[in-house]
Amino acid sequence: MSTLTELMTHDHRQCDEAFASAERHARRGEWEVAHAALGMFARALNTHFGAEEAILFPRFEQATGMTHGPTMVMREEHRELRAALARLQQAIAERDMDEYAGEAETLLIMLQQHNMKEENILYPMCDRHLQAQREDLALAIGHELAGAAGAELPQ
Repeated sequence: MSTLTELMTHDHRQCDEAFASAERHARRGEWEVAHAALGMFARALNTHFGAEEAILFPRFEQATGMTHGPTMVMREEHRELRAALARLQQAIAERDMDEYAGEAETLLIMLQQHNMKEENILYPMCDRHLQAQREDLALAIGHELAGAAGAELPQ
């Protein structure tokens, strides 16, 4: 990946695939497989958020001096997304398709809006402000993300 935007957007797509797998299996009533796929999505999403919160955001804040700007908004959205994910995990544990469908739709909309802000605003800002550090950052973030990408998704 040549930019932070490309690296992080690629990881968004990996997370999307895991979410879609869980959704597909839940709709078929394949609860055990859906539960496993949702677990993979949760690990991937939390790893992604962790890489942003521990590596990317602090470097951006240090380079720009912006601590109450876009990274603060993204951290708050991460909290909201984690709460929505917990509700989704509860619905799948209870095998409640109606609750699962509603929570999945909510999470999907929130995630799409969040990703668009990161991909179109924050990540390009990171590429501009962290250009000199981009290679080192990409390696550090890539290493962090690789841990969540190890397992194969259920088809």
